[in-house]
Amino acid sequence: MTERLSTLDASFLYLEDDGAPLHVAGVLVLEPVAGGLDALADLVEARLPLVPRYRQRIVQVPGRLANPVWADDPDFDVAYHVRRSAVPRPGTQQQLLDLVSRVTSRPLDRNRPLWEVYLVEGLAEKRVAVVTKTHPALVDGLGAVDIAQVLLEPGPDVAVPPADDWVPRRLPGRVELVLDAFGEYVQRPTSAVEVAWSAVGDLRSTAARVRSVAGGLVRATRSAVVPPRHGPLNRTAGRQRRVAVARASLEDLRSIRKAHGGTVTDVLLTVLTGAMRDWLLSRGEPVLASTAVRALVPVSVQGEDQELPGSSVSAHLVDLPVGEPNPWVRLARLSYAMRGVTRSGRSVRADTLIALTGFAPPTLHAVGARAARGLSRRLFSLVVTNVPGPQQPLYAAGARMLEVFPVVPLLGGQGLAVGMTSYDGHVYVGLNADRDGVGDVDVLADMVEQEVTALTESVR
Repeated sequence: MTERLSTLDASFLYLEDDGAPLHVAGVLVLEPVAGGLDALADLVEARLPLVPRYRQRIVQVPGRLANPVWADDPDFDVAYHVRRSAVPRPGTQQQLLDLVSRVTSRPLDRNRPLWEVYLVEGLAEKRVAVVTKTHPALVDGLGAVDIAQVLLEPGPDVAVPPADDWVPRRLPGRVELVLDAFGEYVQRPTSAVEVAWSAVGDLRSTAARVRSVAGGLVRATRSAVVPPRHGPLNRTAGRQRRVAVARASLEDLRSIRKAHGGTVTDVLLTVLTGAMRDWLLSRGEPVLASTAVRALVPVSVQGEDQELPGSSVSAHLVDLPVGEPNPWVRLARLSYAMRGVTRSGRSVRADTLIALTGFAPPTLHAVGARAARGLSRRLFSLVVTNVPGPQQPLYAAGARMLEVFPVVPLLGGQGLAVGMTSYDGHVYVGLNADRDGVGDVDVLADMVEQEVTALTESVR
């Protein structure tokens, strides 16, 4: 019996197009690697047995009688998925981000396993980068495993296991796929209804996903009476992306939290709100006292009757008060808004989440993107994901990971997505933007860092 995609996973495939790929990307910057890119490529191949889904492709059922199935790729070629690249001298951050922007703009090949890894050399100080692309269909919850997760180790002296002798199972034939679909209808008649819902328009499929992603989404829509206004963040996105990054000291963010209350997440949202206020003003956009940018903030939660391994992600709609000039009032308002998470479900502590998943930024950002896809994009202007990470160094192929930046996908009709990841005393912010509508996203990234500096100096 083949393993079938869930209705939610299938919806990612049906609603994705070349202009709005939904894969989640991550950028890992490493110290010089002994053995170069060959050592990293060997490590990826050796760790593939730990992520068996990464050697499977999606097979459609004839006539779409049922959701697609996962099947071993008989033509799997690790060299296709693990690609080598380089940036020209002097190997600046901007040159790396230009490469990442081009990589993330291209959709994944549906006829192959839905992931890619780019090994990039030529960076300054002989550093190397690992750029991952993972489709959300591969990630079905917090317990899922991402390729970047299995590459990282807590110490530099970890032996690379030998590659396994994997032999793919044969692909299911058309007759077998149809018979399996009818057999499933007999055993579970409601599956036919689910398939029909997944194949109709965006409104109905969105409603179906609202029920399947999390009950908290229904509560979130109650605050969405007024849709987000049109502007640079709400427009038809083009095919090209532009990625920018910002950094902040975790200790600085904690000092702000200690002085004015809230959580680190509240402080990060306050920083982003202040930066967006300055950015909108710099573009000549009207910013009134009542102006707000509605963000969807996925949060890991644990229900009252839910064991921790079953923890899910709840989508929380938050209006970022960009019209408020006082940063401490912004922080108070955002802290109050985020308290709704603890009322509707117990939020999972950062250290508990790390212990549960290890360090899996692409996995958790993908789960956040899944939750965001469950709500109509007309209800919010951008997605903001925040994934906690360990505060001690991690290593890949013996090389220390210095930085890690998430790249969250853009939903159709939106110009910006923000991903945040903490690691080893810092918070790294990745901003993924539509090149045509938000081409100056690097200005926004600079303003994020300036906002952190200003708030930190004020509390000191």
